[in-house]
Order: sequence, then C-alpha cells, then structure tokens
Amino acid sequence: MPERNEELDEELEDEEEDEEAARPRGKQYITRAGADRLHAELKRLTNVERPKVTAEVAFAAAQGDRSENAEYIYGKKRLREIDRRIRFLQKRLEACTVVDPAEQKDTTRVYFGATVTLEDEDGKVSTYQIVGPDEVDTRGGRISMDSPLGRALLGKRLGDTIEVTRPLGEMEVTIQRIRYG
Repeated sequence: MPERNEELDEELEDEEEDEEAARPRGKQYITRAGADRLHAELKRLTNVERPKVTAEVAFAAAQGDRSENAEYIYGKKRLREIDRRIRFLQKRLEACTVVDPAEQKDTTRVYFGATVTLEDEDGKVSTYQIVGPDEVDTRGGRISMDSPLGRALLGKRLGDTIEVTRPLGEMEVTIQRIRYG
C-alpha cells in the first residue's frame, strides 16, 4: 500500500509543478497561429489520444491481475501524462493574450509579432519573428520575446544597431527590415 501513496504524492507534486509552469509570470502573448497550434493539440489530446488510451487501459484491466499487467500500468501512466498536458494547455491558453501582428499600428518599431531582418557584424543576414515562449522554433526563425536577442530587439527602430549578450558572447546586429503580418 505505501507504493500507491507514493504514486499519489508524486502525481500531486507533478500537478502543482504543471500549474506553476502553466501560469506565466507577467503578461504573456501568443500569436493567432501559435494559439491555433495549441488549440489543435488540445483538441487532438482530448478527442483522439485520451479516448484511445482509455480504451487500451480498459482492455488491459479486463485481462486480470493489474499489479503485473504492463499494458495497464503504462497505459495509466500515459493517461496521467495526457491529462497533465491537457490541464497545462487549458491554463496556458486561458492566461495568454492573443495578438495579431497584422493589427500593429506602429510599424516603425519592433514589437511582439514583428518579423525582423538583421545583419550581424560579419555581414550575415538573418530573419526572425518575435513570438511568445510557447511558439519558439529557431529553425523556423521564431524566437522568444524573452530570449536575449528578442529582449534586445523590442522597441528598437529600423537602422538601429544593438549589442546582444548571448551565451556565445557579445554580438552586434543592425535592423535591416521590420514587417508585421
């Protein structure tokens, strides 16, 4: 019986950690595309994954002794993971403000949702979109507004040269272009 109590305690600790992670500090933004991706994941988990795993667990439970039934044990674990992710997504979507970059009125400065083309000191040109932490995809050119580069860019204008402190060291970049939408 102590093993079951430890499992419940661990579940409660995980839920508390998830709630803390889902509750953003300060005002959090997300683009419409990012919100749509999170909604699609939530819908898939709720309508496809959870019912499928629930059926698998019910089938495994019908096989008899649950204490040594690997399908049942792993199925229950997967169900807890799915439920945890569903709670996280619901809280996150509740807490975030959806911003449409195309509606930005001041297009002369870098704000959330801007797509910014930069040139570094070596002449290398890169383009990034400033997004929320849930949308980061560095290969896709989406960086967090909370990243060193994202924070340094916010509020800057076309032609501004900024120095960015990053893990690899200092870097200077010049803003070549700012686009929204």
